[in-house]
Formats: sequence, structure tokens, C-alpha cells
Amino acid sequence: MFSSLRIRNYRLFAVGQVVSNTGTWMQRIAQDWLVLSLTGSATAVGITTALQFLPLLLFGLYGGVIADRYNKRRLLLITQTLMGLTGLALAALTLSGHVQVAHVYALAFVLGMATVVDNPARQTFVPEMVGPHQIRNAVSLNSANFQMARITGPALAGVLISAVGSGWAFLFNGLSFLAPLAALLLMRTAELLPTERAPRTKGQLREGLRYVRGHPELLWPIVLVGFIGTFGFNFPIWLTAFTDKVFTAGAGTYALLNSLMAVGSVAGALLAARRGHARMRLMVGAALLFGLLEIVAVLSPSFWVFAALMAPIGVVGLTFNVTANASVQLASDPVMRGRVMSLFVMVFMGGTPIGGPVMGWVTDTYGPRIGFLAGGLISAAIAVVVALVLGRLAGLRPALDLRRPARPRIRFVATGPEPALTRRSEDGEEPREPQEPQELQESRESRKRVAEPA
Repeated sequence: MFSSLRIRNYRLFAVGQVVSNTGTWMQRIAQDWLVLSLTGSATAVGITTALQFLPLLLFGLYGGVIADRYNKRRLLLITQTLMGLTGLALAALTLSGHVQVAHVYALAFVLGMATVVDNPARQTFVPEMVGPHQIRNAVSLNSANFQMARITGPALAGVLISAVGSGWAFLFNGLSFLAPLAALLLMRTAELLPTERAPRTKGQLREGLRYVRGHPELLWPIVLVGFIGTFGFNFPIWLTAFTDKVFTAGAGTYALLNSLMAVGSVAGALLAARRGHARMRLMVGAALLFGLLEIVAVLSPSFWVFAALMAPIGVVGLTFNVTANASVQLASDPVMRGRVMSLFVMVFMGGTPIGGPVMGWVTDTYGPRIGFLAGGLISAAIAVVVALVLGRLAGLRPALDLRRPARPRIRFVATGPEPALTRRSEDGEEPREPQEPQELQESRESRKRVAEPA
């Protein structure tokens, strides 16, 4: 479960990230509550979230091109510094009493611009620290790290907001970026496994899009991630609205709901770290269950039932995200990985500028329950559609197994010759998994290139 932590560079990276992630979650909670306090509108919260992720939608693919061209460690030193400065600026405005919603909007957009490069650089820096054989474990631990911070961050933010105001949460976030900066500076660069950099040529953006379009094992997981990221992960909007209008509670309750979801997310990430493979059937099944649990939460008759459902929603949501992330990384050519992951991040997080205002408007107009229900229905529906498409591409069809009447079950059987998404095995045909031995061979070649000068 924790095998990647045996690698010194990744261990430094993980420690720095847990501090920074705690500050990030504190700022998220404080920012949502500050905007709600200034405007009293769920739509304004959605606009803030949308502005933070709008740069990913507009420029996300260019961030992937930059990550493929330049040294990822140096890029992270620049982006992490800029992100820390945005937190300090928001803290200064809030603590001085001059903050307005326009300031929050502007700084959210600047933070989003830094994230355009930071996300693909950080995602593709993981294989350079741990090697291809540890990608899935490291991705899972990164998610566990982020979600553990999601437990402590909202709790600390709730205490600070209630006691002294939002400004101190912003200040903590700004200072927290000193930890990942120190970790990056302390790394042993000789132990990194740098991938081949893409040459500076014309048409690299189109080349990345063509590459994804030509590989169904990349295209359809990204389509699924895009729909669910746009319409299913609008929890800042829904949880603030449920807290304020349905349960008539305060910032402490909002932080509690986020913390409960984070507990489930940590469990989902650790369970994902134990798995050796990233299977598409698990990804699609988790996406479907995620949407169904959101629908069940809408029908909750009381606060405590609603709160209890946050943990399982966190488990399946994180399982879906980690499985999709690892599948796409392992299936990508190392030279193309920055552009592929920038597209992955762009559709998952960059769809928020579309989904955030839309879901905020639905929530304000028709109520929190209808807004949350819409997100769950869309998530479940797209999971079914993608499952049918992948099944068809893999040459599979559903069949009811009645050989054991006491335990009938649905299974998938092949419908013809070996299709594009399958490979032969002793047990028959099953969806093709990324071929790890080729990645290991590339890792060995990278090590040789590093060792040649000595």
C-alpha cells in the first residue's frame, strides 16, 4: 500500500504536499464561505469556482505542451511560488477589511492560471520520481494525501472562521507552500528518471488531440471524467446550499460535511493503492455507483442520514478518479503524457466553469435537492453510456448467467473476433490493460541515459 514512500524523492514530495494540501482545503472552505457571506448567493459561489477553473478550460492543453517541453521540477518551483502568493494576497485583503467579491474573483482566476501548468507538470513528475512500475501506487497515495488534508483542512478552517475570520485561513494557505518548495529543492536530481522531452515543433497541440482520439482506451475514460467532473463534482455549491437553506446551519456544519466526505475519499485512495491493476470495469462501475449515491443523498430525510452518505460518496468518487487517472497515465506514451494528462485535467476540472454556474443556477432556482439530483442523474447516465460503448469496442455483450440458479448474475461474453480493446488470455478475452513491461523497458533506458556521463 505504501511502497512508493520507500523512494526518498517521492517521500519528500508527499510530505510537502500534505502541508500544502491542508492549506489549500482551508482556503477552499474559507473562500466559499466568504463569497456566500458577501453575496448570499450559491450562484456567486459557482462563479468563483468557475473562474478558478476557467483557465484550465481555455489554456489547459497548452499547459500540457509546456510540461512535455520543459523540466518539470523547475516548472513546479515557479507555479507553487505563484500559488502561494495568491493566498497571501487574499489574506492581506481580508485581514485589512478591504476584501470585495471582485477581489476573490480576480485572485481565483490568477490561481487558475498557475494551475494550468502546475497540474500536468505535477501529474507527469510522479513517474520521474517513482518509475513506471509504481505509478498506480503513487497516484493513489497522492490522492490519499490530498484527501487526508481534506479532513484536517476543513476542520481547521471551520475553527478559524468561527473564531477569528476567513483571513487567517488564507494566510495559512499562503505560507503552506513553503513546504513543497523546500521538498523540491531538497530532492536528489540524480535519482530522478526524466522522460524524453518533446522537441519544440509546430502542431504539438493537434498531435496530442489526434493521439487521444486514436486510442479508445484513453478517449472514453477522458469523456467519462469530463462529464462527471463538470456535473457530478459540484460539492462546494451543493453542500453550502444544503448547509444554509436545508439544514439552516453555519460554517462548522459545512466543514463537517466536507470532512466526512474526505474520510471516505482517504479510504477509497488507500484501497486503490492496494490494487495492482487499473481496470476499466472498476472505473465505470465506480462512476455509476457515485451517481446513484448522489441520488440517494438527495432523498435523505434528515441531516444525519445525509451526512452519513458523504463517506461512501467519497469512497466511490475517489476510486473512480484514481482508477481513471492511473489507467490514462499507464496507457500513454511517455513523450505524450503531459498533453494527455493536461486534457484529462482540463475536462475534469476545466468543465467546472460550465457546470459550476449551471448547477448554481439550478440550485438557486429550483432548490438544493433538485440541483444535487441533476448532478447524480447525469453522472449515472454517462456511466451507463460509456459502459455500453466500451463493451461494444471490446466485443462484449451482457448475458444473464443462470447456471447457478441460487446466485444468478450478469456477465459479459465475447461477440466476435478479438477487437481493439481486448487481448487474449488463458481465461478468454478481457479488456486490454496497459502493457507495463514496455514502460519498464523505457525506465531502464532512461536510467542508462542518466548514468552515461559518469
